[in-house]
Amino acid sequence: MQDRTFDDSPTHPAQRFDMDPHEPELGSIPDGEHDSDAVKKTGTTTIGISTEDAAVIATDMRASLGGRFVSNKNVQKVEQIHPTAALTLVGSVGGAQSFIRTLRAEANLYETRRGEQISMTALSTLAGNFARGGPFLAINPILGGIDEDGAHVYSIDPAGGVMEDNYTVTGSGLTVAYGTLEDRYEPDMSVEATQQAAVASVEAAAERDTGSGNGVYLATVTEEGVDIQDYDLDEFDT
Repeated sequence: MQDRTFDDSPTHPAQRFDMDPHEPELGSIPDGEHDSDAVKKTGTTTIGISTEDAAVIATDMRASLGGRFVSNKNVQKVEQIHPTAALTLVGSVGGAQSFIRTLRAEANLYETRRGEQISMTALSTLAGNFARGGPFLAINPILGGIDEDGAHVYSIDPAGGVMEDNYTVTGSGLTVAYGTLEDRYEPDMSVEATQQAAVASVEAAAERDTGSGNGVYLATVTEEGVDIQDYDLDEFDT
């Protein structure tokens, strides 16, 4: 009877794996660009500001490839994810869109199970957990919303870090936008003044950052809901 031996040569079907079959583990991040540098290369400017009565988010409209080629001139980079919360799209388009769909679905599931509205603390924690453990590479969104404790704005970094602040800026145009925003920001600004400061900061970034431009989307989140409007760069009175 002929002995059967295992062929351990590289050509054997059982040896043609390029990776460990047990990888990747839950929560691990594949090799490749997934940090803030990868986000900046995609090109955009998004701004979030919290006031006493509202959270205001402003974004540009340009989609670019590496910040060098304009692939789309009318991209809505902020979307409602909850009756009183909105999230920006920053970084990988597919990853950002998938992130928004997932977070929106999980927020609805949370409220269905518990019979109560999700707080902004819980929603931001959920967003951070998804950014850290999910397949949403190269995203750096801003989450803005309002709950019974007031208005909130959070920056969600690609590693899942959640930072709440009175105002925040993400994207390739952040350095120019921050300078304009910090010159205009006041803790007791009205909603109208906050909108003007946010739009002016996006306009300033569009003047110098090749990955930002073509207009502004402005989202205003209040207790009544989320209002999203689009404007030309020279249309909004700043």
